[in-house]
Amino acid sequence: KGLRSPQESVNDLSPIESFRIPTKEELRELHEEPADPQAQQEIINSIEEVYFSNDSFDIVKYELERLPPVLSLQELEEYRDKLKQQQAAVSKKVADLILEKQPAYVEELERVTSLQSGLQLAAVICTNGRRHLNIAKEGFTQTSLGLLANQRKRQLLIGLLKSLRTIKTLQRTDVRLSEMLEEEDYPGAIQLCLECQKAASTFKHYSCISELNSKLQDTLEQIEEQLDVALSKICKNFDINHYTKVQQAYRLLGKTQTAMDQLHMHFTQAIHNTVFQVVLGYVELCAGNTDTKFQKLQYKDLCTHITSDSYIPCLADLCKALWEVMLSYYRTMQWHENHDQDEAAVVSSDGNNVIGTEENCFDRNYVKKKLEHGLSRIWQDVQLKVKTYLLGTDLSNFKYDDFIFVLDVISRLMQVGEEFCGSKSEVLQESIRKQSVNYFKTYHRTRLEELRMFLENETWELCPVKSSFSILQLHEFKFLEQSRSPSVSPSKQPASAISSTVTLFEQYCNGGNPFEIQADSKDDETEDVLASNGYESDEQEKSAYQEYDSDSDVPEELKRDYVDEQTGDAPIKSVSRETLRSRKRSDYNLNKVNAPILTNTTLNVIRLVGKYMQMMNILKPIAFDVIHFMSQLFDYYLYAVYTFFGRND
Repeated sequence: KGLRSPQESVNDLSPIESFRIPTKEELRELHEEPADPQAQQEIINSIEEVYFSNDSFDIVKYELERLPPVLSLQELEEYRDKLKQQQAAVSKKVADLILEKQPAYVEELERVTSLQSGLQLAAVICTNGRRHLNIAKEGFTQTSLGLLANQRKRQLLIGLLKSLRTIKTLQRTDVRLSEMLEEEDYPGAIQLCLECQKAASTFKHYSCISELNSKLQDTLEQIEEQLDVALSKICKNFDINHYTKVQQAYRLLGKTQTAMDQLHMHFTQAIHNTVFQVVLGYVELCAGNTDTKFQKLQYKDLCTHITSDSYIPCLADLCKALWEVMLSYYRTMQWHENHDQDEAAVVSSDGNNVIGTEENCFDRNYVKKKLEHGLSRIWQDVQLKVKTYLLGTDLSNFKYDDFIFVLDVISRLMQVGEEFCGSKSEVLQESIRKQSVNYFKTYHRTRLEELRMFLENETWELCPVKSSFSILQLHEFKFLEQSRSPSVSPSKQPASAISSTVTLFEQYCNGGNPFEIQADSKDDETEDVLASNGYESDEQEKSAYQEYDSDSDVPEELKRDYVDEQTGDAPIKSVSRETLRSRKRSDYNLNKVNAPILTNTTLNVIRLVGKYMQMMNILKPIAFDVIHFMSQLFDYYLYAVYTFFGRND
């Protein structure tokens, strides 16, 4: 609105703030009043406080309300004079203040006038500036800034296009991940998934990315599940490339220790599943697959359904399957040892990243201790499973060769355990000792009864053997030979072969199975024995030993005398026996000086001694019992010889 003069400004003051110029009468009264400043100050101080209150105070109303009920003219005039004195004192005080501030007022008024001139000049400058800005806007700014705005928008759109392409790639990642999982490229799949998660966190401000991020997390969990399945495959068929991929994948996830814990769980589960499936297969095969209740049985109960015919093949397959599991564990340890050596060589050549090196060293130590501790656990599980199988069937009625084969298999398995973890296989030794004691008592009882039958029917004739005959030529003493194949079981090979520097794990690391060779050797020996002087039953064994007493080469008259003697007739026994003996010596050509003196019963006792010695060689824990029983055989034979030939003397 522009500036106004001070007089105009004074007129705009409020009624309380306004003041008026005293009239001549008032000025005269002011001159008449004493000019004592102290007196005037006392008059001002005598003014009531209410007059100095806010603007809403009504002075007239206040004074009227103070009037007494009965009015007195004299009192009113006195009170009016008092108010006038107070008003005069205030007016004088105001006038003095005005006079006192007059120079400052003039100076301030000049400053205000100067400011008014400056503001007018500024208004002119602003008007000119706006006019020039309008000219620049129309001629230059709109076009140039429009180009800049379009360029900025172009850059934003390029960034948006790049983001959209990245999002499109992320959306298609699941297809590539599925392909990589089918190719078993677990490290690549995890690396890709982690990179996608990192990219997704960059674009998390897009609403479509939040859903994608959760999908990637689900995919990563799915990869971990498939990785766990892949880890379980190591337990039965170790593959270096496959295991390397699995370990690299777990390292990317930062779960090396978790992987080792899972691996031991899988090995334990693999042992249980393997033995159960092998035994179940034989049980169902013998049952004709007509009953499905076997799948619900516990392993201990399932072992009791194995028949005698399928016991040995099932035991061989059981040991083969357990060997594969232990070989996988052995090769797993080998892989970690080689891997640790390679990493140590890399770290020694590059000393950077000390923190990462310490973490890797801690992981390696954890894995090493876990694997070493797992050796005894794995072998203990194997022992318990085989023990349950061994004790699930009564072996007392098995054939001797079959029982020896069972002992050979268990002996080979105990050798595997000693090479695997240095264990003495106390569990297997105790279980095989129980079965051996049970079997040997029955076997010994049967052999004594058989020896009694031999002695009762023995004619005490010389057995036709070659002059070069040796007990080592008998099948029962084959285990004493020193030149055996290293593939034969420990019970059948000499001590020098057992102490060979090549372990079974080193020998069969790249293929083969020690229990397959064991089964083949058993079959070959059985065939050789049956082809030469073998027997399948006790009756055949007796006939084999008695075939040298065949009367096919004896003349009819000697046969007749012999038959008469047996039927109770009374021919001259001395003549017939002497004739029989002389003719047999002539027929069998046993007049050689160096021929050993043997009878069928003697040969039978020698064979039994060989079997007992073989049992002692395999079962050292019960060797004392076996040699005690063997001495009973000889005592029985010696007592029979004494009874027949020495009692009269």
